[in-house]
Amino acid sequence: MKIEQLKDYIYEVPDFPKPGVGFKDISPLVRDAAAYNFTVDRLSDWARAKRPEVIVGIESRGYLFAAAVARDLKLGLDVIRKKGKLPRKTVCVKAPNEYAIEYFEMHEDTIRPGQRVIVIDDLIATGSSSTSALDLVKLLKGNPVGFGAVIELAFLGGVAAIRKAHPEVDVFCLLRYS
Repeated sequence: MKIEQLKDYIYEVPDFPKPGVGFKDISPLVRDAAAYNFTVDRLSDWARAKRPEVIVGIESRGYLFAAAVARDLKLGLDVIRKKGKLPRKTVCVKAPNEYAIEYFEMHEDTIRPGQRVIVIDDLIATGSSSTSALDLVKLLKGNPVGFGAVIELAFLGGVAAIRKAHPEVDVFCLLRYS
């Protein structure tokens, strides 16, 4: 399989969740064993080279890839959730996105100081959620060494925004939509 073939497994849903938005539905990619495993293998290959100590996934579609990468690399998985969903004491950052202002949280004891962290999500749009996730890792004194995603919506400038806010973090996307 070639990387560009993965686009055959991503359906665009027009006007979801609001008019004018073309939502990228990754359900068919995750459902297809060959496409899903190919995707996870590419993310794992990239992540392995960064020598992470933990993988962090962003709620909720990021978990689909982050958990599999953590398993491939024999690492643990930490999660970023929306405010109010974690049961113990948390650290919180503002996480605006294209649709609303939200907040991301992680348990305060999740990441050890200096720990090498890779954050994984399904998609980078404007980069605001991605930047907030990296801010949260840094707030916990982690060392974010990479941010990986399956899809980049290049026309929204998200990768550039992440690199501006966190120039030391390597950003990796498998598929680019111009």
